[in-house]
Amino acid sequence: MPHPLVDQLRFARIEFRRSLAGVSDDDARRRVLPMNCLSWNVGHLAAQEQRCWLTIAQGLTPLPTLRDAYRYGSPASMPPLAGMLSAWDEITAAADPWLDAVTSDILRSDVSRDGASGRVTFGDMMLRNIYHYWFHTGENAAIRQALGHTNLPDFVGDLEEHAPYRPE
Repeated sequence: MPHPLVDQLRFARIEFRRSLAGVSDDDARRRVLPMNCLSWNVGHLAAQEQRCWLTIAQGLTPLPTLRDAYRYGSPASMPPLAGMLSAWDEITAAADPWLDAVTSDILRSDVSRDGASGRVTFGDMMLRNIYHYWFHTGENAAIRQALGHTNLPDFVGDLEEHAPYRPE
């Protein structure tokens, strides 16, 4: 059984994906300034998952173009939604075996990130990834509202089914 925080990450992924349900490619590529577009957000979160669970954790970078094109501070772009979802699916699928093996000891382990000083653990990275998903899920809702979309999710989905509370 995955660690409870991994369940929470996977639930955040489900909700992020739900925030994109029914979005056309045209709308996914439209920017509501100063925000990035919906499809960029997908690439951005794929880049973060790749960096955390593949590059830092395992020394793998299967989609190196994500690293520069979708990191914080990179230039705005309006990529095709299908391509970004495909990249996100590839990265999350590649990360899942490592995530399935995560233990509390691993989450307490210090990691080296870009030569940064100070203590950072895999647990810190897990929490940051989860909260990052929630941030962009809310941003996606705001973008969609500004684009005139209706019948959007208005509350957190089925937490009890996908990530109920359970002690470690």
